[in-house]
Amino acid sequence: MALVLLPGLNNLIEDISEEKKLPSQVVEAALREALLKGYERYRRTLYLGISEDPFEEDYFSNFDVGLDLEEEGYRVLASKIIVEEVESDDHQIAIAEVMQVADDAQVGDTVVLDVTPEKEDFGRMAAATTKQVLAQKLRDQQRRMIQEEFADLEDPVLTARVIRFERQSVIMAVSSGLGRPEVEAELPRRDQLPNDNYRANATFKVFLKEVSEIPRRGPQLFVSRSNAGLVVYLFENEVPEIQEGSVRIVAVAREANPPSRAVGPRTKVAVDSIEREVDPVGACIGARGARIQQVVNELRGEKIDVIRWSSDPVQYICNSLSPARVEVVRLVDPEGQHAHVLVPPDQLSLAIGREGQNVRLAARLTGWKIDIKNSQEYDQATEDSEVAELISQREEEESLQREAEQRLEAEQAARAEEDARLRELYPLPEDEEDFQDEQLSDIDNDDEAEAEAEAEAESESESESSETDSNIDIDGTNTETEETDIEETIEAAVTGEDKIMTKEEGTR
Repeated sequence: MALVLLPGLNNLIEDISEEKKLPSQVVEAALREALLKGYERYRRTLYLGISEDPFEEDYFSNFDVGLDLEEEGYRVLASKIIVEEVESDDHQIAIAEVMQVADDAQVGDTVVLDVTPEKEDFGRMAAATTKQVLAQKLRDQQRRMIQEEFADLEDPVLTARVIRFERQSVIMAVSSGLGRPEVEAELPRRDQLPNDNYRANATFKVFLKEVSEIPRRGPQLFVSRSNAGLVVYLFENEVPEIQEGSVRIVAVAREANPPSRAVGPRTKVAVDSIEREVDPVGACIGARGARIQQVVNELRGEKIDVIRWSSDPVQYICNSLSPARVEVVRLVDPEGQHAHVLVPPDQLSLAIGREGQNVRLAARLTGWKIDIKNSQEYDQATEDSEVAELISQREEEESLQREAEQRLEAEQAARAEEDARLRELYPLPEDEEDFQDEQLSDIDNDDEAEAEAEAEAESESESESSETDSNIDIDGTNTETEETDIEETIEAAVTGEDKIMTKEEGTR
């Protein structure tokens, strides 16, 4: 068979490599596999309408395709084993046929033969299969390379460029580093900021949210502008004290997409300093607000509150409700993390915030349930009774949950005991093997014990025989005469039998 020419093969590989951002070796491997699938399709179409498909799934496992980039063509190669009698023409070859070419061939050796069909015989169906398989393999290679490139990325914040719009999502181009090719990423509607203006070729900082491992159409990367990690990254870049470690970000509560359009996006950041001389809030805000203004500009005017973290829950809750002024914080249920915050009447709306945004973010930041109360109308006795009812209700729910967990554990233990009992009555095959092994080990132990007992008995008998031998040696004459008498009687019996036999023969 001759080489099947593919004019422009090198240009095709280069164009695909540049378009798909894949190495040329990967494109060549995908092309070889696609051509092999096309050849398999060609062989199967020969039996269409004549008989059933005689080939199994791995029938063509010994076939391969070789690309000739210099002459721009390909060959289909088959590895066949040398045998005396051929049973499969696609997998075996007779030694007599090989001996005509190679005299040193032996049975069991493997030879590679060119089985390339003519280009005209390849068929339209085989060509379509080759095209489909090539496209699928290239997509798989792209997906695999993206997963390997972005899965273990140290810096999850990327610079993205808007490419196009699909439904309510924005398709952006991102890169994992300098000199790396750009790949597509999807910014869903729920992860967009309401103040962003997404237009073609506009650049944004985005947080890498997910690298999809499931084969799907479209981008494999999902990015976000509403993730709290983006705020942390921006502060780390703008505040040197955070990079040095003297200031740390303890918690972040962000509401990038409020439930109502009347409320804008807002974020609360709790910071703390490792060194006493450093003011964590002042370090994050900067001189005249220069540092925090850079973060606000990147987030398109999002309001950011920087507060100081405290290990004291009372002080921490007071700080979290900034800029409202708090009079008293009562920890009415420390175990359930429930607090009442008393504020003056003029600070009530500021503490709650528009549509409850301020107190909602403070609760997320601290982890406490916060109730804002008017300090002038606060009735402590009534509130304590209501809190006591809530505490009793919570304790009752916790007790019910504990009882349910204990009941579940008891049921699981009873089920395990029942399973063990049933397995003793009706052992499974693996249990029978274990039981047989235990029996064999017990038998071996019994045999060892019996062997030890026999050895002890033999040793005792030998000691007794040695004692009797010593007794016999004392009366040596008697033992010798007795032995000679026994031998004489045995000889007499034997000679007597001989005499009887000879006498019977004489009578015969």
